[in-house]
Amino acid sequence: MLENLVKWSRIKSPWVIHFNSGGCNGCDIEILAALMPRLDAERFGVLLQGSPRHSDVLVCTGAVTEQMKDRLIRIYEQTPEPKFVIACGTCAITGAMFESYNTHGGIDKVIPVNAYVPGCPPKPEAILDGVVKLLTSLKEG
Repeated sequence: MLENLVKWSRIKSPWVIHFNSGGCNGCDIEILAALMPRLDAERFGVLLQGSPRHSDVLVCTGAVTEQMKDRLIRIYEQTPEPKFVIACGTCAITGAMFESYNTHGGIDKVIPVNAYVPGCPPKPEAILDGVVKLLTSLKEG
């Protein structure tokens, strides 16, 4: 019974932390727009946190640069289990136009990713849809 209560609370109130590993900041602006009152992300229980130790979902944007790789891994490790990662934007998924000697490509080359939100930049509605689909998949299994 306690396990079901914990699962229910994780699905009903996902706390997210946003991490930009490099890019043009277009996705960052759209993530903040998704969290504004106009789209009301809090109706799904989504709450932006400032610390990885208090979050459940890591929303990553941008291609992973050599300089940010260690920081991304450290933030991923600081997030308590069970943790989930959303790659937001084309750069976070493939590396896109920032593919060079100094980048590792997408987020999934460094840490495991649970959901992908495509677009350059993705619309705020698509970002919320990605979070909701992640939560729905958790609810189903």
